[in-house]
Amino acid sequence: MLRLGVNIDHVATIRNARGTPWPDPLRAARIAEEAGADGITAHLREDRRHISDSDIDALMAGLRLPLNFEMAATAEMQTIALRHRPHAVCIVPEKREERTTEGGLDVAGNDDALARYIAPLRDAGSRVSLFIGHEPRQIQAAARIGAAVVELHTGAYCDYDTEGRLSERDAELAALREGAALAASLGLEVHAGHGLTFDTVGPIAAIPELMELNIGHFLIAESVFTGLGPAIREMRRRMDEARA
Repeated sequence: MLRLGVNIDHVATIRNARGTPWPDPLRAARIAEEAGADGITAHLREDRRHISDSDIDALMAGLRLPLNFEMAATAEMQTIALRHRPHAVCIVPEKREERTTEGGLDVAGNDDALARYIAPLRDAGSRVSLFIGHEPRQIQAAARIGAAVVELHTGAYCDYDTEGRLSERDAELAALREGAALAASLGLEVHAGHGLTFDTVGPIAAIPELMELNIGHFLIAESVFTGLGPAIREMRRRMDEARA
């Protein structure tokens, strides 16, 4: 079965807008579990713009689902991850000025440094995932340095769909399919995520090599109108329908 990881970052964004304790990301994670999520993703950014250190503490202490801890490849984040030893760590590129993660890691251009960086995380028992594009050289580099998982960036595919650039969307989807097949052939577990909605999830979920989708912003946005549980259940339904 294709797993669904729910990213709760933007529950914290709403909370932080007013500086109150509400809404609580841990409560959102528990609702996600009840609605059929298979895991929870939280990105502790260097600037702490949404998820905070105390959120990670609370999730590790109170979460029954596996935690996928998204983080930049910095010494500070490595120390935090080694202290908590979450189920998975997903290394992502991070820029202070970006609104959201804009692309994948350049693994091929930093393979030696990343290999040294992820080794202690792997030795501590966390599954190491690298958030990358679908380019073959990046996928091959991820396998070469010993990552267990790659998460393919679906942001461009979703943007092309939203903007009605259908030929570019279809080309991006074909490249994602090829990337997933290559990654699986190299022994990597393949995940995908970024920007997925009810309208765009189907063709991605249908890629047979994918084992997990990580979806956040759209689910939190949709929950304003329907509630978080119903939004997650509908996403789960569409994923299952596409995979079937």
